[in-house]
Amino acid sequence: MMNTAYFSFLRCQIVILAAIISVMDKIDLRILGLLQRDGRTSYRDLGEAVHLSANAAAERVRRMLADGTIRSITAQVNPAKLGRPLEAQIDVKLRQGVSAAAFEKALQGVAQIQSATLLTGSFDYAVRVACRDQDDLMTVTEYLRNKAGAQETYSRVILREINIA
Repeated sequence: MMNTAYFSFLRCQIVILAAIISVMDKIDLRILGLLQRDGRTSYRDLGEAVHLSANAAAERVRRMLADGTIRSITAQVNPAKLGRPLEAQIDVKLRQGVSAAAFEKALQGVAQIQSATLLTGSFDYAVRVACRDQDDLMTVTEYLRNKAGAQETYSRVILREINIA
């Protein structure tokens, strides 16, 4: 026989979850879509697009920033304009005994490294790099193997990237 206190607890959790879900409405989703296309969109333009005042649109954006729905609003820099036209993804399998934290710490401060993603599957990380040329890519790959703890790497040059959002 199930405990009635447990069912009461579950009912409360469902009510709380429903309240959280209902906070995100169609207007919020439209605002998110607009910001994904152009993070510089003004509150005035956001408000016009969703039929709200600029202040109401700004309040929704602030709420989504505060609750973590929007992680950040950033600029996407073109690495080629900074002298790093060769972009690649390097899949990394860590050596036995190398922790994720140690590997991530070793990546800090390496100018060519744009991002690193912890994965499941055959490789542990996908490391996104932007390099000056093939020699620079080789230098980064050797750094990952000799200093950062990579046992195995698999590199792919990025030819083109499109944003779907």
